[in-house]
Amino acid sequence: MNKVNIEQMKTRLLQQRAELEELEASYKESSKPVELDQSKVGRLSRMDAMQGQQLAMEAARRRKLKLVNIEAALRRLKTDEFGYCLECGEEIDCRRLEFDPANTLCIDCAENAGK
Repeated sequence: MNKVNIEQMKTRLLQQRAELEELEASYKESSKPVELDQSKVGRLSRMDAMQGQQLAMEAARRRKLKLVNIEAALRRLKTDEFGYCLECGEEIDCRRLEFDPANTLCIDCAENAGK
């Protein structure tokens, strides 16, 4: 991987991190506790609100995991370990990194991990 590709990956990772941090800030609004007073909110409305809250919590969990992966990729960029499979040490195909610069496994190791 050449220096231009590395800089492009770094830029994408930083953009993704900024977007996720912005989403995380807006998540706090949707994670407020659900009102349980049935005289104010109907049962179905409350169930919808609780389901929405659970979906928001799961989305937040995924964002946090993605942020951890992005931070790890940025650390690998600094140590020249970026672009190499953490499992076998082979170079990860550029197309795979273009799709998701935080990928840590080559396609072969990723397929084997799924089995």
